[in-house]
Amino acid sequence: MKSKILKTLVAAAFITFGATQITFAQCDKTVMLTSSETSFLDDKGEVTRTKAEDVKVTITPTDITIEPGDDPQMSGKITSKTCDWKVPYKEGKTVIKSTISGQGDDKHITVTIEGKGGKVTLLFEAEEMKGKKIQVVADKFE
Repeated sequence: MKSKILKTLVAAAFITFGATQITFAQCDKTVMLTSSETSFLDDKGEVTRTKAEDVKVTITPTDITIEPGDDPQMSGKITSKTCDWKVPYKEGKTVIKSTISGQGDDKHITVTIEGKGGKVTLLFEAEEMKGKKIQVVADKFE
């Protein structure tokens, strides 16, 4: 009986370790998310306007690049990153902090990527733009 319980515990430990490694591996990979619509939010999280535009966000283990439609590309080094995905890019969350440049000045941003029910949203907040947030829903990610 003890042998069966021990085998079950060892098997469970290997499964848990494997799932943890897959989650961490997902967080250290390069990913590109694209969206076709940008929503601008006020300080209460209410949509003030939307804009149909193709946006591409590329995240590497060290950098983030944002290509918003016809506007100039912005990029910067990732200064901190937390990552917790139960199912990679379907259920979970990543929070990235970075200082980006590319539109004439530097911005200190926080990007929250959240997956719920298979829908992935990206929320951009800049310290220099108090009370304003930008949200996109990922149409696809690679």
